This record gives sequence, C-alpha cells and structure tokens, in this order.
Amino acid sequence: MGISHSTARYLAPASFAYDFALQQYGMFSSPNMKDIHDANLAAFSPQPFAIAGFFFPQQIFQLVWLYKLWKGQGTRAEVQEMTSYAPYYILGNVCIGTWMFFWNANNLQTSNIFVVINTLSQLFFITTTLKPMNTNSTPSILTHVVAKTFAGIGVLDLLHNTSAAYFKDVPPSTLVKIATGVGFAGAASMSDWIFGGCLVYDLAGLAAGQSGGWRMLLGAYAVGTAAIVAAKNLVYPPKAASSASRRKNTRETV
Repeated sequence: MGISHSTARYLAPASFAYDFALQQYGMFSSPNMKDIHDANLAAFSPQPFAIAGFFFPQQIFQLVWLYKLWKGQGTRAEVQEMTSYAPYYILGNVCIGTWMFFWNANNLQTSNIFVVINTLSQLFFITTTLKPMNTNSTPSILTHVVAKTFAGIGVLDLLHNTSAAYFKDVPPSTLVKIATGVGFAGAASMSDWIFGGCLVYDLAGLAAGQSGGWRMLLGAYAVGTAAIVAAKNLVYPPKAASSASRRKNTRETV
C-alpha cells in the first residue's frame, strides 16, 4: 500500500480534517459519545475521558507531522519515511471518523469493524514496515510518535468497542483476566518506549474506568507493564538507524 508524496500531502490533511470534524459531531450531538459509552459498559470500558485525554496531545504531534509532510521537509529518505506511513494514517483517520456515525447510532457491532481495520493496520505498519528511528531526524521521530501512538490507542479502542459490542455487562472471566495480563506483558516485552508507554496508558485508562478487584488487577497490570517496558528498553535499547545511513540521509536532500 503506497502513494506518492504529491498525493499524500493532500490526502493526509484531508483525512485529519474528516476525523476531527466527526469527533466534534460525536461530542456535541445527542446522544453523544459519552452517552453511548455509559449505556454500554463492559469489562474493557475505560474511564470515558481517557481516550479524549490521549488524543489532544497526539493531535499536536499529528499537526506538526502533517506540516512537515506538506512542505516535504527533510532529506529524501525522511520524506519517503513520512510518505510510506501516509496511507495507513489516512486509512486510520477515515476509519475512526466513520466509526463515529455507527457508535453514536448505538450500532456497536458495525462500528467495531472500523476499529478492527484501524487497529490491525496500524499494528501491521509499526511491526512490519516502519524502519528504525533516526534519533537525529525530526521527521523520523515524528513518524514514529504518530504511528505508534495511533497503534497504541487503537489497542484500547479495540478492547473497548469489542467488549461493549459483544459482552455488555459481562464481568471478566478468569481466562480473560489471565489473557489480558499475558497479552500486555508479551506486547510490552517487544515494545519501545513510545508504544510501550501507550500500553501502560491503556491499562491505566481501563483501570480508572472499572471497579473492585478487576480495577485493582488492571492497575497492577499497568505497573507490571511499565516495569517490563523499562527493563526491556534499558537492557536492550531500540535499534536506531545506522551511522552510515544517517550520513547518507543527510547528503540526500529533496
């Protein structure tokens, strides 16, 4: 899945505007996003403002990334890295924007289709396509931040929407509790600071939205996940772009 930079620089901002406009619709319509959330509580329903609190700072990074994509700022390799993510970014914004129509219509099973597409596509990109971060490159850092935070909050979206759509008012079974801990621990063991931090935030948001023993367990999972992410990245720091690649990229201006 690839598009040219000349196409990406128009479609990416347009997709951001589409998603942003529909988020406003979701917040100010009646019923609104929170009304639907409150009417469909489940074992993976987060604190209702957890996702909103995540998106505000993330949108700042998106706007800076979009500006650099629009201007084509950076070396040839840096612009190509931004352009390679653009199709997934566009798809994600279209999915989340369209999700809003069905969520606010209380059609959660249909809305879940768009959540699944977004989350799986973002995870696919960061695990198979995204190249190691060049810590000397602002466009590379921004691409990693935007892509990994999009994927990270997508994990929370997927857990939330799926549980609300199919398991409303169903408490977590022992198997679900074990699978949650194992799943997040496994993901944390393979994550860098950015995506790993998102996993910790996801668990904290879930814990804040739950109650009783399940809330305490999710909180413990958040602490444990944070410890795994820290240990993994301190002992095995994420691979960065090679020095030779950095020198080459510096010479290759657009």
